[in-house]
Amino acid sequence: MKVLVVGGGGREHALAWKLCHDDPYLDLIAAPGNPGIADLGRCEKIAATDIDGLCALAAREEVELVVVGPEAPLELGLVDRLRELGIPAFGPTKAAAEIETSKRFAKELMLSAGVPTAMARTFTDVAAAKAEVRRLGAPVVVKASGIAAGKGVIVATTLDEAEAAVDSMLVDNAFGAAGAEVLVEEFMTGEELSVFAVTDGTNVLPMIAAQDHKRIGEGDTGPNTGGMGAYCPVSIAPPALIAETVERVFLPTLTAMREIGRPFTGLLYAGLMLTPSGMKVVEFNCRFGDPETEAILPLLESSLLEPMLAVARGHSLAGHPPHRWRAGASVTTVLAAHGYPGAVRNGDEIAISARGDDVVVFHAGTKRDADGALRTAGGRVLAVTAVAPTIAAAREKSAAAAANITFEGKQFRRDIGWRELERGA
Repeated sequence: MKVLVVGGGGREHALAWKLCHDDPYLDLIAAPGNPGIADLGRCEKIAATDIDGLCALAAREEVELVVVGPEAPLELGLVDRLRELGIPAFGPTKAAAEIETSKRFAKELMLSAGVPTAMARTFTDVAAAKAEVRRLGAPVVVKASGIAAGKGVIVATTLDEAEAAVDSMLVDNAFGAAGAEVLVEEFMTGEELSVFAVTDGTNVLPMIAAQDHKRIGEGDTGPNTGGMGAYCPVSIAPPALIAETVERVFLPTLTAMREIGRPFTGLLYAGLMLTPSGMKVVEFNCRFGDPETEAILPLLESSLLEPMLAVARGHSLAGHPPHRWRAGASVTTVLAAHGYPGAVRNGDEIAISARGDDVVVFHAGTKRDADGALRTAGGRVLAVTAVAPTIAAAREKSAAAAANITFEGKQFRRDIGWRELERGA
């Protein structure tokens, strides 16, 4: 079977790795791919945003499935184009992807569907946004409405910080078009969870929950990033909570999407906050999350390829068996480049030492020189995932493997899963 994976980050490497485990004879193509994916299949130098180039590649290669990793090609309508060509694609249409690409749309959808979420208002006017900030008081959340690589959310602890966030988005264009519209949202307290579900638009196959670590520094300090690590399973997300998420979040959301003529198929990601008053949705993503994917997939025993292909071909998941999970725990430690999450320095040479059993190094921001040297080529460079019987053992193994990888300016956290360990896991 021939499969095209679109994207070139750690998430795409993890997806490619899992699909090749599901089918050892898989003929894998990735565009643009990365040096890690190149060990699994063939990489074509076509950008994930080059919709014409990707469609031409898929048609020329007669691929039987396209798996779209990042949100940008979904926002550009890649799945719509592929469907027009009769090529099965796993991912939502451009209209359905707006559940991630417009936080305003997602918030209005949730409120209309009765999905639990924080109250928020949307603004394009600076003065009106600041007035709402003052009305809500600090702490308060200011979000860029569009996609901003996981960095367009400011949790402001003071009014001055919140007003500065409004200015950075609406005046200084810190996030470009993504910040041309902002949400001012009530602050929620609690722990965050990431829950993924494969869906045909009506039925869902939920996965185990993971917990991401957004801050650059240990103890969740410093600025937000795209994610510095993740772990699973999470003890505060037992099967009963996943079932509640299906009933209160996924199913009503999918129903609302069908009712407005935007059926959602693919992978729906719910970012949850477990607040003192109950579960609430922080945001939706229209694709696999990063780095949660790198933590979750090594624990998935059952096939991911099979339900993906069913959804891409327009088949129903009704009656499909639930995912099967490997016993134990998984911890992913992200290695970031010098300067991240600010201005990043690229080109530092990387040396990856022996990694040990049950440790996988997923490539994210890497490139290989003509002479074969591996170098940094992005903010988040590598994601080191370890599987062990417990979170503590998996973290120790992941952190040790991360420490044995060298490049100048390397940053990583050694405390991934710290909340879980505080709970005695």
